[in-house]
Amino acid sequence: MDQPLAEPRPADKAQPRAEAGGWRRAVRTSLPTLGYLVPPLIALVIGGVIWELWVRAADTPTYIFPRPTKVLDRFFGDLSYFWRHGWVTLYEGMLGFALGAGGAILFAIAMAASRPVEKGVMPLAILVKVTPIVAIAPLFTIWFGFGSFPKVLIAAFLTFYPVLINAIVGFRSMNPSSADFLRSIHASPAEIFFRLRLPSSLPYLFASFRIVIPLALIGATVAEWFSGDRGLGSVIIVAHNNLDMPTLFSAIVTLALIGIGLTMLLWMIEKRLLFWHESNLAR
Repeated sequence: MDQPLAEPRPADKAQPRAEAGGWRRAVRTSLPTLGYLVPPLIALVIGGVIWELWVRAADTPTYIFPRPTKVLDRFFGDLSYFWRHGWVTLYEGMLGFALGAGGAILFAIAMAASRPVEKGVMPLAILVKVTPIVAIAPLFTIWFGFGSFPKVLIAAFLTFYPVLINAIVGFRSMNPSSADFLRSIHASPAEIFFRLRLPSSLPYLFASFRIVIPLALIGATVAEWFSGDRGLGSVIIVAHNNLDMPTLFSAIVTLALIGIGLTMLLWMIEKRLLFWHESNLAR
């Protein structure tokens, strides 16, 4: 005797509905991101049109101020060239960011826990802050050669101070009542740090990261002016010397796209990690 076909289980019927609900949630989640992107894109297009019309009307030579169409033609005509150099600058900048931010956080832990340590280290940190990058970049080239290492150090140099200050403030911003409670249950200093100090400092750290990631890219680019033949900095300086403005502007476009991409990536990571913070709840 043939067995009757089994009726679909409720879970089987609900699966297409759940998948449709997942797509709707994904679309709703992406709408705020699109809302942030559309206005600057519109402004960019309007600015590009005005730029194009103004250069054409003024009959400005290309070696002084190129038209956007010439810049885009140069950029897309040799895209692999600009991205190859862009990856070098990205590597140097992000390695310097990691080195500078990591060192700053370690110093901030010690300085937040000890006032004498803060008094001893802070003058040196201020010295790092006020020293012009164009003064130390040639020195680092002389001392460390023409490879990536001096560029990484310059990027770390620019990253260090903002992260240090924000990290100190963040580590000291923990809730005193929560700290007293953890001490009352005999929590160790390490437990207090990872359960309270570090989460309290994350909004301050991400705020500093938004500042220093572009600075790290700028530091690597400026360091490339003084040494080596790789990276967007070297492309910019060679194009400047040759009055090749379309190439110079294309390198700037590449650097801007890298910076925008890193900023958006950081924003997404921040939203995922700090979903509980008021700055993300208000968005």
